[in-house]
Amino acid sequence: MANTTQPITQIAGERETLDNPVKIQVENFNFYYDTVQALKDINLEIKENSVVGIIGPSGCGKSTFLRCLNRMNDIIYKTRVQGRILINGRNIFDKDLDVVELRRNVGMVFQKSNPFPKSIFDNVAYGLRINGIKDKYFIEQKVEKSLQDAALWNEVKDRLHKSAFELSGGQQQRLCIARALAIEPQILLLDEPASALDPIATSKIEELIHELKVKYTIVIVTHNMQQAARVSDYTAFFMLGELIEVDLTSKIFTNPSHKTTEDYVTGRFG
Repeated sequence: MANTTQPITQIAGERETLDNPVKIQVENFNFYYDTVQALKDINLEIKENSVVGIIGPSGCGKSTFLRCLNRMNDIIYKTRVQGRILINGRNIFDKDLDVVELRRNVGMVFQKSNPFPKSIFDNVAYGLRINGIKDKYFIEQKVEKSLQDAALWNEVKDRLHKSAFELSGGQQQRLCIARALAIEPQILLLDEPASALDPIATSKIEELIHELKVKYTIVIVTHNMQQAARVSDYTAFFMLGELIEVDLTSKIFTNPSHKTTEDYVTGRFG
């Protein structure tokens, strides 16, 4: 395998996160759609202020796993779980856990950008308002800050009250990221956020991910292995619902421990 350790390490800055505390702990986790087991005995640690890339072939459980982290799968009929997922040491499946609060703390951005049929400003302000915030000045400041954090402010500051649908695809995706950031989550889940974007817009999203990990813990599902290599500190390889291997991104792509991982990242299947 070609040795690409140096550029991957330079871009991801992965070793800076080695001593970070664990933010998400997944323990012996199984997930079922009725009688079909989609995730099998997953054990995984995700460190604070790191970017973890989830890779694997279609149907391997990547997006299912991501949606478990904020219990988005709860809305699907006849799903069940075994095992634990702890965030900040608390099992998110505890019966007395507030799921609304969990989802406020664990923001999510989907594969297809989904701005609301509202203005740019109202898209970002939406989460603040439904959480009961009415202070106009506070909302204005938070909208501006969120758009700045999403690297979109300079492009939209003069048209905040125009429809979000007037933005390009890449801008709409960054708007969705700003909307997620406005309610101050600790964790950001990204489900193939650049798969529908052109290379320039994709590059902006990747640069943004690198900047955001200073404040957030980020888990990104991607079908693009080059993208995983560019943005992730750690990479987890899923296959048929199982976590085959997780390690520093540079090791996964240059010296994986499992032959199945090597076959996948070198393009022998997938």
